[in-house]
Amino acid sequence: MSSVKADSSAHRIAIYPGTFDPITFGHIDVIGRASDLFDEVIVALAKNSQKSPLLSDEERFHLVQRSIEECFPSKQNIKVDAFDGLLVNYAESKGAIAILRGIRVLSDFDYEFRMALMNRKLKEEISTVFLMPHEKYTYLHSSLVRELARYGESVESFVPKAVAEAIKAKFAK
Repeated sequence: MSSVKADSSAHRIAIYPGTFDPITFGHIDVIGRASDLFDEVIVALAKNSQKSPLLSDEERFHLVQRSIEECFPSKQNIKVDAFDGLLVNYAESKGAIAILRGIRVLSDFDYEFRMALMNRKLKEEISTVFLMPHEKYTYLHSSLVRELARYGESVESFVPKAVAEAIKAKFAK
């Protein structure tokens, strides 16, 4: 087992990957917590070939950026980016020391734990950090928000205002 010593003078970058289709207040909560722990948090929109997102890559990028500006107007250490390919390769290219994953319930942990072990196997120097959102968001999931919006229900208490408006417009078509 190798021992890695943290360099307290190093710029600590964390990657928070996801499809964010759409970004929710649960995601926002994790981003806020992470921005207090790391020097820089990169919210990285993943292009997932196995998912068919409601929102285009451009729409998701714009909405994540607007949501962060709206929710964290004074924080300068949160960036938005997009990537395609293996997450650990992207994280390494950004100089990240950590990959952030949100865990709401135990069933999330099973999948995330397996992914963390694979990522460790590929890039041992990049740690996976699990963060729990506030308990009021434990039931919140992007697919739930999409389903509510599909049936005309308001989603404003689950997502930032710009996101709610974009989803409403999407389903109005």
